[in-house]
Amino acid sequence: MDWLNYHHLLYFWTVAREGGVTSAARSLHVTPATLSIQIRDLEKSLGVKLFRKEGRTLALTDMGQSVMEYADDIFSTGKELMEMVRGRPSGSPLVLRVGVKDVMPKLVAYKFLEPAMRLEPKIRLICHEGDIDVLVANLSIHRLDLVLSDTPLNPSMKVRAYSHLLGESNVEFMGTRELVAGCKQGFPGSLDGAPMLLPLNNTVLRRSLDQWFSDNSLHPEICGEFEDSAMLKIAGQYGAGLMPVPSIIAAEVKAMYKVESLGTAEGVQERFYAISVERKLKHPAVVAISDLAKQNFNKGT
Repeated sequence: MDWLNYHHLLYFWTVAREGGVTSAARSLHVTPATLSIQIRDLEKSLGVKLFRKEGRTLALTDMGQSVMEYADDIFSTGKELMEMVRGRPSGSPLVLRVGVKDVMPKLVAYKFLEPAMRLEPKIRLICHEGDIDVLVANLSIHRLDLVLSDTPLNPSMKVRAYSHLLGESNVEFMGTRELVAGCKQGFPGSLDGAPMLLPLNNTVLRRSLDQWFSDNSLHPEICGEFEDSAMLKIAGQYGAGLMPVPSIIAAEVKAMYKVESLGTAEGVQERFYAISVERKLKHPAVVAISDLAKQNFNKGT
């Protein structure tokens, strides 16, 4: 069996955290030469390069970044172990590691996560954002407890995981007072030719809205398409166009971005899911998220 040399791992972890061999050597009270030898031994035992040269500095390779993340967990757990053995419980909160699909509106994501943040005893939330394939892969190896998404798990993904519907929401158009006032009369027909800000066409919402525009013979002027929902809202705040917003966060968007509601895209629904490796949710924070979502985010909200 191959054994990991945790002493070497500590040296690597310290260099990565300090940003260089010299400062890490001072922190560890060893010479830079000794530190460099130990890291080379670790790379040799793992069979991978952990650092690459960038000018006069060291940068983590992709594999080095992955090893760093594991090292963070290992040494954090080790610290808690030592404090427990010494009779000083760390009091560290329960950890909830969540992945948020990159195209999911972050206000919506936080609205679902908020119940977990209010639990007693406290939990510590670690939140990652990224492509759904990467997030689900991390979920499958238990590096995440939960993934929040605007779509259920794709059946083509060879991962044993389950999609739990958290809620459904209507979608309404919002904009500055001037834009909304100019489109109030004759809505939704008034959207024909109106300036519009939309998410990219790789989102469920965009495809649903394109179909809704087509069904209603509407041809808005698309002034901007955004991957980042926050950037879309900022553009809307400055009057670049009307924007679609899930009704469940309409009040927050109105307050934060000083915009007003125009009307609802009747028949368009956004759905939000929690993806987990458990058919029956067990993590207390995940259960709190699911339970409150079912109470507060019913269809048509």
